[in-house]
Amino acid sequence: MNGGAIDVSLTEVAASLVLVVIAVAISRRRRAGLEQDIGIAVVRSFVQLTAIGFVITAIFDVDSLLLVVALLAVMVGFGAFTARGRARHVPGALTPLLIALALSATATLGLVLALGIFPATPRYLVPVGGMVIGNAMTASAVALNRLGDEMRAERLRIEGMLALGATSRRAAEPAVRRALRSGTIALVDSTKTTGLIFFPGTMVGMLLAGAEPTDAVRLQLILLYVLLGAVAISALVSTTLAYRNFFTPAHQLRDELEAGQVRSAR
Repeated sequence: MNGGAIDVSLTEVAASLVLVVIAVAISRRRRAGLEQDIGIAVVRSFVQLTAIGFVITAIFDVDSLLLVVALLAVMVGFGAFTARGRARHVPGALTPLLIALALSATATLGLVLALGIFPATPRYLVPVGGMVIGNAMTASAVALNRLGDEMRAERLRIEGMLALGATSRRAAEPAVRRALRSGTIALVDSTKTTGLIFFPGTMVGMLLAGAEPTDAVRLQLILLYVLLGAVAISALVSTTLAYRNFFTPAHQLRDELEAGQVRSAR
């Protein structure tokens, strides 16, 4: 570091692998079986971040909003496919996830630009958009994973309500509500403890780069509030759309075989 700017060499990056070795050693010592996952995570993070670094540099150089939109669209696609792996018990989960991530990113970034919080430039839209989509992906994945578990656990109760004349929406409402809570509670809790238990990444990065603490705090607050909105939208949209796939058009609960067939067909 010099003059308030951060200049990180590959040697320093390599030196930080000592902490990875410690994590591997702990896993092996306790027989947690995480050694392979840690290794894959380290390699993938290096390759992916290096590649995206070159992509972002090119986008900044060209200064094209069209390229920004294309990059964010790719992030939405990959995010939806990744989240679908966590929502394996939800039939047809990919479409709700795509819609949820796209809508949350469009709504939050559009509102931020409309309010003049950030200028419409790649230097702001790329990192903020990536944070929005990443957090929305996590929230949607957790919400749909919980929804799948809830629908399976509450199958008898739901069938009983349907038999008494309830609509599929009414029968699934408790499960959807708990899934929505699961998808958003992690970020809500971390927001509550920000500044007391941990410093968020953006704030730490700005402080390391030499920014004034007050500026770092204000930017972090903006991002926290943006992420809260994005997470709430994505969890709400994904659960609202996905629960319908558990039911037939006649408001009958699909059995597991039918759900599997629907998943394969979609």
